[in-house]
Amino acid sequence: MMCEVTGLRKAYGGLDVLNGVSFSVARGEIFALLGPNGAGKTTTVRILATLTRADGGGARIAGFDVHRDRGLVRREISLTGQYAALDGMQTGEENLRMMGQLVGLSRRQARERARELLVRFELTDAARRFAKTYSGGMRRRLDIAAGLVGEPSVIFLDEPTTGLDPRSRKTMWDIIAELAASGVTIVLTTQYLEEADRLADRITLIDGGRIVAEGTPAELKRLVGVQRLDIRAANREAFSRIAASREHVTADGAALTLSFATDGAARHVRELLNGIDPGNCDVHEFSVHQPTLDDVFLSLTGNAAVKDEARV
Repeated sequence: MMCEVTGLRKAYGGLDVLNGVSFSVARGEIFALLGPNGAGKTTTVRILATLTRADGGGARIAGFDVHRDRGLVRREISLTGQYAALDGMQTGEENLRMMGQLVGLSRRQARERARELLVRFELTDAARRFAKTYSGGMRRRLDIAAGLVGEPSVIFLDEPTTGLDPRSRKTMWDIIAELAASGVTIVLTTQYLEEADRLADRITLIDGGRIVAEGTPAELKRLVGVQRLDIRAANREAFSRIAASREHVTADGAALTLSFATDGAARHVRELLNGIDPGNCDVHEFSVHQPTLDDVFLSLTGNAAVKDEARV
């Protein structure tokens, strides 16, 4: 395990921000921390990155204690925040060479490492341009490249695709996946649930400073129920007939919509539709809805104080 967290606690002004958070992350794993604003995600990352001291509990990065071995931990990690930490008045290459010298490389080593990373992140054509002229996606790529100069074993990415367009976000996802495939451990915080679903091997959902669920994306989706057949009735009379004829999961009279449990198989969906609308006139439209991380997020967050922890 490259990241081991045990019973982390942290309070500010009498308010518990973290209340017994525990998890572990394996080498080469992409691990996502999800939760609403103020849930404790950033505080957790700051503790693991040795920027904040916990009030209780402990954590180890690559076997080193984040409190007793801060210097050794910092040699193993890289932290990329929501906003690129670059010098806009330096070129992309100069930013990387400066970072190389800051982590102890010689001038020649820093120059070689900068060239290697510029190629890896497809920034060679912009290497001699000032960083302030880069697009948002290019700045994020350069920012992550700067974090890799020292070849960290664990990377903390805090909202890495905030403000990026869909194409740049897709490029960033590819880079993150490639880093994990090379053996780098990644701890990711994000508000984009699609991003966590796409990238994360495992997810921990935090609310009110507590873990309310953890598991793979598929395991978390199973926590909130089965697939649904969603239908919209042709009119109010049809809605009433359908609602009275079969057991349903949800019903919205104003929108004329109903939902029915299904296993998602074509055979079962056809059977449901035939049973719901034998005359082929009551159902205006339908869709099969699979549980998403949005469903998980909305179902399990917002009232952590009264929820039991749900562990997969």
